[in-house]
Amino acid sequence: MPEAADAQAQGIDVSHDQGTVDWATVAQVGYVFAFIKATDGETYVDPDFAQNWTGAAAAGVLRGAYHFFRAEDPPQAQVDLFWKTVGGNGELPLVVDVEETMGVSAATLVSNLTQFLAELEQASGRMPMIYTGPNFWNSLGTTAFGGYPLWVAEYGVSQPTLPGGWASWAFWQHSESGSIPGIQGAVDLNVFNGSLAALQQAVLLQSFP
Repeated sequence: MPEAADAQAQGIDVSHDQGTVDWATVAQVGYVFAFIKATDGETYVDPDFAQNWTGAAAAGVLRGAYHFFRAEDPPQAQVDLFWKTVGGNGELPLVVDVEETMGVSAATLVSNLTQFLAELEQASGRMPMIYTGPNFWNSLGTTAFGGYPLWVAEYGVSQPTLPGGWASWAFWQHSESGSIPGIQGAVDLNVFNGSLAALQQAVLLQSFP
């Protein structure tokens, strides 16, 4: 774990795939934030979301909830399920995970995602964040979403590639095979684009790079 005060803040993201998480241990070894899966499409709720959401809070871990976006499902129904499940904002932005077309056209995905983001921001009162990978995102042929904070996924590189439309990233998922105390099996590892102090300031201002 980083020791320098200016080192990038370290975090994880989890779903029911990680089983029961020992959040106190996760926090103790230096992971200061977590993104937690809440929902998928218009009907699926992660069975471990509530447990992870409250457990992370009790351990002092900064939390953001994420929704797996299904471009073939109605955007409003997805927003309704996501917002109802989370029950309010965490310290970090609410996230829409965009990584598959689900067989619809890029134009349909872009249109439905535009609606999803607008309705989620209206419901929550905060700007959501987009999770995606550069290769998938660039295949959509859009640069229209760069105003949203970005959580980018790319492995095996020293710095992530920015998808089209973005000038910076807020969070980077740099590994899908991490091993840390408090979690059995593999877990995704992430960094914030700044120090812990910078992350705390971003949370305070609700303004993410």
